[in-house]
Amino acid sequence: EIAEMAEEFLKRNYIVVTTGCAAMSLGSYKDEEGKTLYDKYPGEFDAGGLTNLGSCVSNAHALGAAIKVAHIFAKRNLRGNFEEIADYIHNRVGAVAVVWGTYSQKAHAICTGLARWGIPVLYGPSGMGYTRLLVGNRDDSEAWKGYDARTGEEITLDPAPDELITIAENKEEAIVKIARNVIRSNDTAKGRQIKLSHYIDLHKKYFGTMPDDLHLYIRNEKDIPITKRDEIMEMLKKRGWKERPVPDPTMVKRLVRKKT
Repeated sequence: EIAEMAEEFLKRNYIVVTTGCAAMSLGSYKDEEGKTLYDKYPGEFDAGGLTNLGSCVSNAHALGAAIKVAHIFAKRNLRGNFEEIADYIHNRVGAVAVVWGTYSQKAHAICTGLARWGIPVLYGPSGMGYTRLLVGNRDDSEAWKGYDARTGEEITLDPAPDELITIAENKEEAIVKIARNVIRSNDTAKGRQIKLSHYIDLHKKYFGTMPDDLHLYIRNEKDIPITKRDEIMEMLKKRGWKERPVPDPTMVKRLVRKKT
């Protein structure tokens, strides 16, 4: 199952990284021609690439990449600055961790750490045994309050991601949840279009329907995938959807550049 999930996203040009047991599982899966995913896809950390980071603890390199994005692109200081880095990752870096199968307490601790950094974690069916979920209520707008760093205005952020630790009962549900949870509040219009297009395609493929929550993720008409525009606009009208501005999102008030 983990190989099928990985290939679904590799075919769609996502970056997929793997470590430990999952990396070994991918190596044992072969297609009709006897090729593994490592044979079929490039190994670089780039669009459409499958990167094997090594042992299970080497997943720290994946987290390190997310941290470096905040340091390189936003010039965030790394020393003693956990809160700001986690805020940046949560609102801007579209990463999702998948934990499929039964895992040790060490692996569970790693997943908890990823969630603290703002990276949603998706467990398989056995995740019920860990007895802890961090799932948001998307219908409660008060739960998604944050700030626009440009204006200082308190705003309602997109529920993206809407879960930090969650469970999927099967690989189909997992694939759809991954596609939804890579959406971030700071997505550009083009980025949001691409993410929504994949989310819609996968929801239709595995569930046979359009997602019923698109109004939560479409900020204005520029976010709507062009090929699905008419159908989506009809859905939005029924929902009473209204355009909203695209903020510079943060949950840390001191990061507001304009003081009100």
